[in-house]
Amino acid sequence: MVKESIQRLDDLCRQIPPLLSAIPENIFSNKLSATKWSKKEILGHLIDSATNNHQRFVRVQCEDTPFILYDQNKWNTYNYYHSLDGRQLISFWALYNAHLVSVLRNIPAETYVRKCRVGEQEVVSLEFLITDYVVHLEHHLKQIVNYE
Repeated sequence: MVKESIQRLDDLCRQIPPLLSAIPENIFSNKLSATKWSKKEILGHLIDSATNNHQRFVRVQCEDTPFILYDQNKWNTYNYYHSLDGRQLISFWALYNAHLVSVLRNIPAETYVRKCRVGEQEVVSLEFLITDYVVHLEHHLKQIVNYE
């Protein structure tokens, strides 16, 4: 399951940037309401997810059950994604996830059982973190590419 997830992530790093780059900036930045993220902010959320999961992927290998939690709305707000250039965000997302592919491909399979705490009560395996990261990513990429 992990190898398939890593391969899907690698494929997304190549397939998604041209699709995102084809979205005009005014549509990429458009907010449907004050409480909804724009496509650009959803991509920013995916960068934040990459950042936090990168920490999880590394720390779970060298710490006993690290606790890594973040407030996604505050991270999105204080990274100022709405005001940043969309092309810069697309490039950063692609490069960061390509780096994660390299990291993930080097993790020994026997490490997949190590645990990380991601919520007040929730403890999950590294295997879950990797597969869930890609599922979460695909969910939000579909929102960006398909929603109006």
